[in-house]
Amino acid sequence: MTTFRCAMGRRFAALLVGGLFCAGALAAAGHEHLNPEAASGRMARAAAYASHYMASTANPWATRAAADILARGGAAADAAIAAQMVLNLVEPQSSGIGGGAFIVAFDPRDGGVLTYDGRETAPAAARAGRFLRAGEPMDFHEAVNSGRSVGVPGVLRALWRLHQAQGRLPWAELFQPAIHLARAGFPVSPRLHALLAGDRDLPRQAAAARYFYGPDGRPWPVGHVLRNPALADTLARIAREGPDAFYEGPIARDIVAAVAAHPVPGDLSLEDLRDYRALERAPVCMPYRVYRLCGAPPPSSGPLAVLQILGILAHTPIARAAPESPQAAHWFAEAGRLAYADRDAYVADPAFVEVPVAGMLDPAYLAARAALIRPGRSMGRAEAGVPPAAPPRPGAGRGLEPPSTTQVSIIDAWGGAVSMTSSIEGAFGSKLLVRGFLLNNQLTDFSFLAQDARGRPIANRVEAGKRPRSSMAPMLALRDGRVALAIGSPGGSAIINYVAQTLVGVFDWGLGLQQAIDLPHVGSRNQATELEAGTPAEALAGPLRALGHEVRVGEFPSGLQGVQRLPDGRLLGAADPRREGLALGG
Repeated sequence: MTTFRCAMGRRFAALLVGGLFCAGALAAAGHEHLNPEAASGRMARAAAYASHYMASTANPWATRAAADILARGGAAADAAIAAQMVLNLVEPQSSGIGGGAFIVAFDPRDGGVLTYDGRETAPAAARAGRFLRAGEPMDFHEAVNSGRSVGVPGVLRALWRLHQAQGRLPWAELFQPAIHLARAGFPVSPRLHALLAGDRDLPRQAAAARYFYGPDGRPWPVGHVLRNPALADTLARIAREGPDAFYEGPIARDIVAAVAAHPVPGDLSLEDLRDYRALERAPVCMPYRVYRLCGAPPPSSGPLAVLQILGILAHTPIARAAPESPQAAHWFAEAGRLAYADRDAYVADPAFVEVPVAGMLDPAYLAARAALIRPGRSMGRAEAGVPPAAPPRPGAGRGLEPPSTTQVSIIDAWGGAVSMTSSIEGAFGSKLLVRGFLLNNQLTDFSFLAQDARGRPIANRVEAGKRPRSSMAPMLALRDGRVALAIGSPGGSAIINYVAQTLVGVFDWGLGLQQAIDLPHVGSRNQATELEAGTPAEALAGPLRALGHEVRVGEFPSGLQGVQRLPDGRLLGAADPRREGLALGG
């Protein structure tokens, strides 16, 4: 078991001095072009196997912290908290305490699945025209890099609720790996360096520039030991006092001040922070093959859309198609069009909009949607359907979702499991650094327009206190009362396709989890059919065009992290080769 334990204390310092990384070296940085998280290179990942517990996260430091907590008798809930605090430090472009999360957790004591909604909320002062100028949507880049984009962070309140329900180790103990690493420092990875080098807005924010860049204005080089004593102090206070230390008092005042001091100020208030509540929700679930799949419900559209895709594909011959064949890509893309059309039309914060979840997963409805797919011709753009008991059709609106998010998947020694997707939205969020952590830009996930061209109100429009729609899709697959798979991914709105394709790979094509994660990405978000650049998927372009598909080839930087229980009881952990993740167990 000690083979996989996190290096802490003197062992931890020795790793830093030696510049060593755990097994599964960091992915080589590629040229970042189509989006800030895209990496042109892949690094092969070998699946990890263990008998008792397994953790898979987006960064080796976070995985080691999670594995150490599990080795010391911690539950999956405890390990997820430790991992998230380390990710805040070593993967600051993606997630942290200044952002939000959706968590799906399995409690082995009663066999129940619960979800925790730590999605950010709009401030009480938010109004529909927040991202409009002269009645027109402002430039997305401009909207992101402003105080207006910052929502009330939710991840700490969600993790606190998770810990209260399922934690085994003391709350304060779970912060120690991140606190130690923040003080001792960690080597800048190739990926972090590449993202810093490619970001033109982060250096314009004074606090962020002082931390992420050297005196010459250049990003810290690969291997530079980056220390964050401000974050260490922040985490130490939260460890001692609980999440109230973040939502009230000096930390809260500094968050509000930073948002107000931006040249384009926001309206986040102390009352917004004080009044934030993470919500416990029943999961959205559906049977598929011999499994029961469960995920976070709205305001996340992710698991609902994944389940729609799978429910539609169950009426097609995709299981008999070769995984990387044109016909498999055709069926998968067409199912994606139908699911994304429903998502755009119906899904938003259920406190503000009636979301017809049961109708969208109704077997007869999914069979009718599947009947719209023609074997030999693409439908082009799909229209939203009318699920049973659907409310009057709202207007469809799209919010842009940059892919800077992270995934943690864990199964512990008791059979407990956590799948958590967390985010600060775009790369480095709003670029506002406060007390060592970055604030999110999640409010740009709202539709910038309040109504469509026909005057119908858009479900995902900005409203005070509302949670923006998300595509985050943390999911668990259960079989015979146990968790068989914990999975999720970053990737903006493409998360839905990433997770659905992986599940098809495992459950329909019989691939190993690592093989399924490694598959070249294909899919459609109800626009062009997308093929992953630099992979065998590019060869599908011609055959798909012959079927009437509009094809786009580009970077699709998923970051799938998964843990699977094998038939013999062992645990298999897998990490996406497109990022720097790692799976470890014991």
